[in-house]
Parts: sequence; structure tokens; C-alpha cells
Amino acid sequence: MKTLIIAEAGVNHNGSLQLAKKLVDTGADAGVDVVKFQTFNPGALTSALAQTAEYQKVNTGKDESQLEMLRNLTLSEQDHYELAEYCKSKNVQFCSSPFDLGSIAFLKKLGVPFWKIPSGEITNLPYLREIARFNEPVILSTGMSNLSDIESALNILLESGVNREKISLLHCNTEYPTPASDVNLNAMKTLRSAFCMNVGYSDHTRGIEFPIAAVALGATIIEKHITLNKAMEGPDHRASLEPHELFEMVKAIRNIEIGMGSSVKRPSESEMKNIS
Repeated sequence: MKTLIIAEAGVNHNGSLQLAKKLVDTGADAGVDVVKFQTFNPGALTSALAQTAEYQKVNTGKDESQLEMLRNLTLSEQDHYELAEYCKSKNVQFCSSPFDLGSIAFLKKLGVPFWKIPSGEITNLPYLREIARFNEPVILSTGMSNLSDIESALNILLESGVNREKISLLHCNTEYPTPASDVNLNAMKTLRSAFCMNVGYSDHTRGIEFPIAAVALGATIIEKHITLNKAMEGPDHRASLEPHELFEMVKAIRNIEIGMGSSVKRPSESEMKNIS
């Protein structure tokens, strides 16, 4: 089974359309399936009193409000249309995660292949209901959540109109970067067992080994942040892959897919000649 690989450009464009297009180039050159961004109206999402998370302070070197930070990380509606067309020209799917109700309406008009719900919105019930009413594919990240949080969100999605088979869950840790001791890849198997859904992994570690291991454990979706340079200013660059790293991750995942084979234990075609 082919793994859906999502290159999360997120806000690593730093508000620049040209930089955003270079991130699309990075994803397309590496062979990902989707390049995903983030869509939000800063004023609708946060107040001037909301402080940045500790990792955001560390990664940006600034002690500013969420509102100040997000204002510098937005793309216009026209930018979104250009990026969608640019993705099409590069034979890669465009997608974006909405963070407020207005952004959901805009992305519905723009057209996205699925709804990627960020971990932070898992308790945002009006948001979940709005997405659910479209009955379109949903990928739900589960960072910062326990099983009861996930069950509550799933119940809202299902009651509000999404067919169960259209929902996938991503195991995730929302520290940027995530220390290896907190990855807990086995929780992905717990999600599959508890909810009988497709599962995947959204990775925020510094390297590529955990997404590769997740595919070997049965992940059907991998999401990973990308950047042109980890030293760039911004909240997520340090937990992202540079172009050469993304290329290596995709290559390894595609090899793992081939190597998983079937569950039947028998001599392979290449070793048959050695039996005699």
C-alpha cells in the first residue's frame, strides 16, 4: 500500500509567496504526494493577549504575542489560488489546514483534497461540526490528546456528517522539535486498535528515522514539516527537514513499501536459485 506523504510547508514561507513556491518545488522534487500550508485570519484566531508557546519563543528568539507572530506568517487569498495552481503545475496536490471558521469557508471554495485538522483544534467543537457537514475525507492529528479526547472529537465528526471510513488519525507530538523519548510510536498501534481506522504519523522530530519506522509499523499517512533552511527565522523551521533530508525520507519510505511484501513466508523469486 502506498503511503500518503504530506510535506508540511505550514508557515515556513514566512509570509512570502515566492518562498512558498520554493517549498512546493522542494516537495515536488522529493516526490511527496501533497504540499500543505496553513490558512488563518490572525484576528479571528487569537487575541493580542495570547502569548506564544515556549517552543515558539525559543525558535523565534522573540517574546511576542501570538497575534504579532501570526500577522507575519499569513498568505493572502490570492496567494492561495496561485499556490494551488503552482502545485498543479508541479504534479503535486495542494492542501491547507484551516484554523478558523472563515478559513474553512475559503478553503471549501478553493477546493482541498481532504480536511487536515491540526492537533490544537481537536476540542474546537464548532470547527469540527463545520468541517463534518461536508462529508469529505478528514485527517485528524491527535497531539496533546488522550483516547477520550479523540473519541469525543470523532463522535462530533460522525454525528455531524462524516462517514467513518473517510476519517484517518495521525499520532503526533506537538513539541517542536520532539525529543525521541516522547515520540511513543507504539501509540499509533493503540489508535488503530481503539478506533479501527487508518492511522498515520505526523512527525516533529529533527530527523527522518521515526517517519520511516512508522511506515514499517503500518502508517498509511506521513506528515513532515519542510524548510529551505533550518536556521531561518520562524517558529517551525528547527523541527523541519531541509530539501536533501526530505528526499532521503521519501526514498526510504518508498523502499519500505516495496520491502514489506506479503504476510506469506516462502522462498522469494530471487533466492529460488540458491535452494539446490
